[in-house]
Amino acid sequence: MNKLKILLLFSIITYLIVFILTYRVDHVYDINDKEFYIKINNYKIDGNKLTIYSDNLVSNYYFKTKEEKDNYNYSYNDILKVKGNLNIPNNNTIPNTFNYRNYLYYNNIEYILNINSIELYKKNSNIFYNFKSFIYNRISNITNNEFIYALILGNNKMISNYDIYYSNGIIYLFSLSSIYISIYIKRIIKLLKKLKISSKISIFIIILFLSFLFFINSSISILKTLILFVINAINIKYKLKIKRQNILYIVFLIMIIINPRFIFNNGFKLSFIVSFFNYLYIDNNKKISLFKLSIISFLSSFILIINNNYEINILSFVISIIFIYIIVNILYPLVFITIIAPKISFILGKCLEVLDYISIIINNYLRVTIYFQKITIIEILVYYLILFLMVKKYNKLKYALLLFIIFLYIKPYFNNNAYVYFLDVNQGDSALIVTNNNKSILIDTGGIASYDEDEWKKKHNEFNIMTSNIIPFFKSIGLKRIDYILLSHGDFDHMGEAINLVNNFKVGEIIFNCDDFNDLEINLINELNKKKIKYDSCINELDIDNNRFQFLHTKKYDNENDNSNVIITELNGYKFLFMGDASISTEKELLKKYDLSNVDVLKVGHHGSKTSSSKEFINKINPKYSIISVGKNNRYGHPEKQVLDNLDNSKIYRTDTDGSIMFKIKNNKLKVEICVP
Repeated sequence: MNKLKILLLFSIITYLIVFILTYRVDHVYDINDKEFYIKINNYKIDGNKLTIYSDNLVSNYYFKTKEEKDNYNYSYNDILKVKGNLNIPNNNTIPNTFNYRNYLYYNNIEYILNINSIELYKKNSNIFYNFKSFIYNRISNITNNEFIYALILGNNKMISNYDIYYSNGIIYLFSLSSIYISIYIKRIIKLLKKLKISSKISIFIIILFLSFLFFINSSISILKTLILFVINAINIKYKLKIKRQNILYIVFLIMIIINPRFIFNNGFKLSFIVSFFNYLYIDNNKKISLFKLSIISFLSSFILIINNNYEINILSFVISIIFIYIIVNILYPLVFITIIAPKISFILGKCLEVLDYISIIINNYLRVTIYFQKITIIEILVYYLILFLMVKKYNKLKYALLLFIIFLYIKPYFNNNAYVYFLDVNQGDSALIVTNNNKSILIDTGGIASYDEDEWKKKHNEFNIMTSNIIPFFKSIGLKRIDYILLSHGDFDHMGEAINLVNNFKVGEIIFNCDDFNDLEINLINELNKKKIKYDSCINELDIDNNRFQFLHTKKYDNENDNSNVIITELNGYKFLFMGDASISTEKELLKKYDLSNVDVLKVGHHGSKTSSSKEFINKINPKYSIISVGKNNRYGHPEKQVLDNLDNSKIYRTDTDGSIMFKIKNNKLKVEICVP
């Protein structure tokens, strides 16, 4: 068997090297194409948005009326004739956040198609696809169907309190997982043996697996469990005596031959790594402790989880055991019964309320979450080497593993560089300053204004830039909290995400401008009072980590923009000026009152509007770098050509074309990096 293991490992490594070196996406479409024939492999409707998944394309269409949405009748395996425009998906524009372009690329998708018109070209006539459509339509029409989507169709994004389950580290439990399949397979086998029809067990289980694969579009976890079951059955039937680990290698090799792109899937990697270390523990221990096995599972998944989420609830493995019991014994049976008898869906709704309540209690009282900076590939390899040796033979290495985890946690404190990040928050402002001693100052939070929509247009889970991008970025660079939030003024595009920030991340103190509080600011203050977070307004300066942040006051104006906090600070000899939305009127007063010459980095006022950044002001401050925070194709036409002309003598960076911009000050030298869309 040692020869088999060597052969399998050699095959896997060789295959992966060849694949990585040769992998590419075939150019199936031309960017100038306007007409397409697409087959519906899968689709979802959320609000007024229809998303269609075909072999090499993700297509989006927005229903124009409620009647059009209600009359939608295209289904699986239908072929549609559509007209629209191809777009290259964007990279992430905030560092260390989800990269949608890479995600699609790893799924062999090069373009996103925005559909303008859609019509049926060929109707599906396959009875199996028609039955699949019937089941999906039935589920979509059931009230309180969040858990059905999650546990049957594998779409846990429909869960209304997704963020709470995510922060508790248990959101992965609400999907059609191999954990549940394995448990139910054991129960089915036990039942069939009692009924004395065990000779048909393997055939029955394989048909069950294939049915699941068909209905949820070839889930990776189910495919893995199916292949594992088949190989185990062959191993037992023919008495091959292949060890567990070798079976795992075989399954891995078969799966990446079926689809090499699986190696880019986080769930795939996590599943095999956890299985590998579990088998390693079982093979090296005569007495198997379920508690220790849970610890091994936790440790083997730990490094990958924190490298994707930058946080972990250290009690999540205990919480998981409780929720797995509830899901397997209560929720799954109830879900299947509800599909058969939709009228009892109110029971599922009550179950949802109870689980939400439990999760909120856990989030408030049993959440021991720790944050980690993004981990390097070398650190991942070192971690798994120590864990391997610990599980294999050297139990005392558990202390070395603990020390290494502590090192990963405190690593940000060894970084004595200063950073200024101008974050891409669309048509808004947000800049993060991190001092030499890891003190953090956020100037504005950004905020994408939402407009009242008809109920039928509303989506289950609207994208939120704060919880989806900005807070994960904070965690990824090692921040445990934001020490100060300095709000330039009360406009939504500058402070709209402040409440989301204080509700989801630790905040020290908030500073408002010199103006009467508007409704948005009052709502934030109410939240600050509840959480006992300090706040102040209309201050002159702050001394943070031996850095002076000066608030440049002139006089009180009759509009919010001109009352913006204009902030200047010097970091390691480099002068940064943040203008908020201050206009030319404020600029004239600033020049009269302050010496603002030779600014190194200017955050351009009012997103590059012609109401700011006068020629006189720019010539006086003479910035070396100018940052314009602006949304792509924004409706205001920002930045104005006149402003760009005024800034011509400085190096201009724009968040719509350059993404987030980072200034790193190391050894008194300024280095600029961008995160291009």
